[in-house]
Amino acid sequence: MTKIVVVDNHGQFTHLEHRALRDLGVEAELIDNDTPPEAVDADGIVLSGGPEMDRIGHSSAYLEDERPVLGICLGMQIMAEKLGGRVDSGEYGGYADVTVEIEADDDPLVGSLAPETRVWASHADEVTELPEGFELTAKSDICGVEAMSDTDRDLYGVQWHPEVAHTEEGEEVFENFLEICEN
Repeated sequence: MTKIVVVDNHGQFTHLEHRALRDLGVEAELIDNDTPPEAVDADGIVLSGGPEMDRIGHSSAYLEDERPVLGICLGMQIMAEKLGGRVDSGEYGGYADVTVEIEADDDPLVGSLAPETRVWASHADEVTELPEGFELTAKSDICGVEAMSDTDRDLYGVQWHPEVAHTEEGEEVFENFLEICEN
């Protein structure tokens, strides 16, 4: 059975990410972000959302250990910042229901959602410059980088929260990530 761990960055929805994976029949485990990657036996990693970049523990170390990684909200921002991109304060601010345009219908994570999907997202902080090797896979009217992928390294990020009920096709994002982890 495929096993995916959710690295807890102290986000308010982290337990829902864990539950969404379990509901798909995946062996899922929620772990503290102080857990080093070498102590984790898993086929894939989810870097959860969270309130602040200075409480991310060992999260950035998971980007270097060659397992597929899905970064959600803060998890995507960790990915961008640690790999040479840029994160800034968003102009829009807090949580909102957003229509996201899928820019890459061949992307293994979000391509199946094309041409657009409705999501629940926080834009207090957002990726403003992609790291080298990443492709823009989704955008919205209020955020230029709603999703990004580096398929060569199996690193994927979404600004939105696929685990909450307000996101229309959130389960599909987790199903697509599971498929990535199984290949």
